[in-house]
Amino acid sequence: MADVKKYSTKPFDCWGKAKELRMDIYQKLAQKASGEKDWLVASGGTEGLIGLPAGLGEDYVFFGGEPYGASTGAMGKSEEMMGHCEVKGYARDLCGYCRNYLGSIFGDQFSFGGKYPHPDFYFQLHFCDTHGKWYQPAAKYTDKPYFVIDMGAPYRWPKWNESEKRRKNKFNYLVTQMHDSIEWMENITGRTYDDERLADAVYNEIMSTSKWAKCCELNKNVPAPMDEKSMYAFYIVHVLRRHTKEAVEFFDMLYDELQDRIAKDIAGVEYERFRMVHNSQPPWYALHMFRYMEKFGVVCVGSQYDFMLSGGWDYYYDENGIFHIRAGEPPADLKDRIKTRDGALKAMTSWILDYGLTIRSFRFPMIERRNIDVAIARDWNCQGAMMHLNRGCEGWAVGQLEARRALVEAGFPVLTYEGNVADPREFDESRTFAHINAFMESQRLKKLAN
Repeated sequence: MADVKKYSTKPFDCWGKAKELRMDIYQKLAQKASGEKDWLVASGGTEGLIGLPAGLGEDYVFFGGEPYGASTGAMGKSEEMMGHCEVKGYARDLCGYCRNYLGSIFGDQFSFGGKYPHPDFYFQLHFCDTHGKWYQPAAKYTDKPYFVIDMGAPYRWPKWNESEKRRKNKFNYLVTQMHDSIEWMENITGRTYDDERLADAVYNEIMSTSKWAKCCELNKNVPAPMDEKSMYAFYIVHVLRRHTKEAVEFFDMLYDELQDRIAKDIAGVEYERFRMVHNSQPPWYALHMFRYMEKFGVVCVGSQYDFMLSGGWDYYYDENGIFHIRAGEPPADLKDRIKTRDGALKAMTSWILDYGLTIRSFRFPMIERRNIDVAIARDWNCQGAMMHLNRGCEGWAVGQLEARRALVEAGFPVLTYEGNVADPREFDESRTFAHINAFMESQRLKKLAN
């Protein structure tokens, strides 16, 4: 170990705040279920337009299906929830998050304690086929209204030579549906929609997702100020509540702390000698595998999943034709654009179409999706990649092996392992750790410590 540099490490000052902002959502949902307080709850996919219902009032809370499914897995409650789902006839190859969520409904159990918090309505952006269908049985079983916005074909990639007419049609298609959804929400809740609250939600979402992307860019530094396992605690803030002022303030705080860590040479991992990019969601019940890899001096510096899940990234080519990603920059005149309802919805639509890279490439193994993995590996100074062949998410699984080939052809060795994002029955820990050991040996990396 004498030739391996040891970096200073320290806990994140904002760690407690991240946990507080996350748990605030689930505590309010528990209050809804118990009758302690009747929050206005909408439920759906967290990659969707979660800020739109904010115009209904300050008591609005969004119940995101995916982070709830992930939390259920991390708490070791998946088998119980999935059992409730499977006895209803749902197959085990269905989205792992979806099975945890539907199982909670069918079993009337909330993973954080108490009964399932029935939302007032379901609200979903259909960019994933499973997501579009997911909340239909939920709405039927709970007898609650459901609205879906069809994402259509949201590609805005360079070099595709899309016509201006096509771009305009996609833009108007989304804006029109957003207007329709607001009228629908007013009808089913009996509330008058507040456009000022909408403007605040749009502003906060654009600012918070941009700042999270800038936080991720700081991980290009060697040593990386964040490790992947820690990033999962931070990215969840924009996934759950990016439309709130608290999210903007949190990512400003995190950004400042990361800059301070870089200035003081404080690392996310004590011994960093090999950097990797991760592909797909992790198995939430087995995050200790990242700590195991640290024993070899390996740090995962990020992934498409935690970088881009809620947008905020620009995909571009430099003057040499090399593809890259960078943080999307909010429009300088954003506050002027969002003064009216139509202006706010158009600003949100532009941000999604221009900077929503995950939404643009989800389910579609296009060359750009593969390029993003290569860009992260290259521009974040990685020496390799690891890929979760995840049977719990069809959208991320599509095209994974093409992404693996692209990484290998770009010179990055790839560690693959099999599992399921939320179902521990599909994860063989002994086999996975054997794969990790074999990969480390292939890279001539020996354990630095026990």
